[in-house]
Amino acid sequence: MVTETYPPEVNGVARTVQLFAEGLRRRGHRIQLVRPRQNPGDRAADRDGFSELLRPGLAVPRYPQLRFGLPSTAVLARAWRDGRPDVVHVATEGPLGWSALSAALRLGIPTATDFHTNFHAYSRHYGFAWLRRPVEAWLRRFHNRAGCTIVPTDELAGELARLGFERMRVVGRGVDASTFSPARRSRELRARWGAGEDTPVALCVSRFAPEKNFPLVIEAYRAMRAARPDTKLVLVGDGPMLEELRAMLSGGLGCLIAGRLVNGELSAHYASADIFLFPSVTETFGNVTLEAMASGLAVVAHDYAAARQYIGHQRCGLLSPPGEDAAFIRQAVSLAQDLEGARAMGREARAVAERLGWDSVVGDFERVLALSVAEAAASGEAAHAAP
Repeated sequence: MVTETYPPEVNGVARTVQLFAEGLRRRGHRIQLVRPRQNPGDRAADRDGFSELLRPGLAVPRYPQLRFGLPSTAVLARAWRDGRPDVVHVATEGPLGWSALSAALRLGIPTATDFHTNFHAYSRHYGFAWLRRPVEAWLRRFHNRAGCTIVPTDELAGELARLGFERMRVVGRGVDASTFSPARRSRELRARWGAGEDTPVALCVSRFAPEKNFPLVIEAYRAMRAARPDTKLVLVGDGPMLEELRAMLSGGLGCLIAGRLVNGELSAHYASADIFLFPSVTETFGNVTLEAMASGLAVVAHDYAAARQYIGHQRCGLLSPPGEDAAFIRQAVSLAQDLEGARAMGREARAVAERLGWDSVVGDFERVLALSVAEAAASGEAAHAAP
């Protein structure tokens, strides 16, 4: 498994790769994880069924807490020639991922890639809209080199197919409903937010970045406050927009920026809110949607990705068409005005999330990798048998 990001780095890709790696190891597979060295003192893990190969990396511009791996084709080819894996799974499309694909193809090792991030859609949020087509072409070339590309939803598979991506297989996402649970709700935490039991608390958990559509969160929150003045907003995350968000929220709006949280602190923040606002329209999935549902929150989101797949409109939350900001704001206001209704939706969301454990998802992932190995073997046998 090759990835440019892995815990303790905090993001959806890192956590998903870790869950797949740990899940496969529990099923008896041996995993070699290839990733960039995260700091000078970083040491490669080596324990039962799990080892690491660390490569040099550089900080991602504007995200110093993340790194991308440097090209390593020769090193990987040598390592895999000495200890040949059955399959190489590449989770990220950076220089290290490209090197891994090149090395595996050179050695005739079956490959699979993940499509985790809509980089082609990000360009317009950073003032480089003209780069969308070149980035799209580069991603298509990258993924089409592999035996298959794994995507989290049928919707995304269809979108990518229209762009010329080939051989896609759908493997969904799960959620740990014991970690993210209404049982983590904390009166003390709500009191620190200035919220009583009958105070609507909206939450947004996300990277603080332009592509996450934070102006819509702020606009929705202002409308919620106009309709229900005691409404609170809690933002959890970190990123390049931190100072801009602080400026946008100045003036006593009753909002708290909690920063980046992990483990018990994160799950307590989820469970102690009532309404989850997720305004992004650039996700491939949106793991936080399932985490919010498992925590018993009513979700306000656009009708795509994880929200479309798992949220029944007016049952687990409220959905608006992607890009229709006014509808998103109306949905948020309606939940602030009907807190009991919001909490009833949260209970239904919890019931749905309890059925979405990671074990079955890892099983689907395992089957896709096994199929990649079988197809590569069949292709090799067919080529060998040809006159």
